[in-house]
Amino acid sequence: MQGPRPVVLSGPSGAGKSTLLKKLLKDYENVFGFSVSHTTRQPRPGEVNGKDYHFVTREEMQKEIDAGEFIEHAEFSGNMYGTSKGAVQAVQAQSQICVLDIDIQGVKNIKRTDLNPIYISVQPPSIDILEKRLRDRKTETEDSLLKRLTAARVDLELSKEPGLFDLVIINDDLEKAYSELKEVLQEVSRLGLFCRAP
Repeated sequence: MQGPRPVVLSGPSGAGKSTLLKKLLKDYENVFGFSVSHTTRQPRPGEVNGKDYHFVTREEMQKEIDAGEFIEHAEFSGNMYGTSKGAVQAVQAQSQICVLDIDIQGVKNIKRTDLNPIYISVQPPSIDILEKRLRDRKTETEDSLLKRLTAARVDLELSKEPGLFDLVIINDDLEKAYSELKEVLQEVSRLGLFCRAP
């Protein structure tokens, strides 16, 4: 894939990835573009098809996966999630730096492709704080919340693998975490590392 080098943001649900991403896209809307993932889950209240996710049927998604149209895909809580090549190319076509919000399975899958992004992990200060954040959202059933916490523990354990991430941000203070994210992206941008070698 041609164009600027993408950025992968990963971390458990509730770590603050989406909040950081929204701030980044608002403050630097001409520089960064969001790769809209596909999912087979139902939209949550307020989510918009094509903006938050591409909401598709399992059959549609499986057909595109089989056709080799996805960079990565995974299943979580009975729903499929994935990043299509088209979603990344749509951002790169605007000459923007493509930001992908991907789980740990997706990170490992992308490591096997030629995408070559910058890998950043956003993590909560502790599992207890993560649980409080998820409960405060009031978007989960008790069952789905427990599944998310179990997945978060696995995610945090797997993210310790040496060399998996270029940067780990502990999100205990949103402004501090945002400033760390901006700093690394500005540094990488300044060094020209976002652009691929010809």
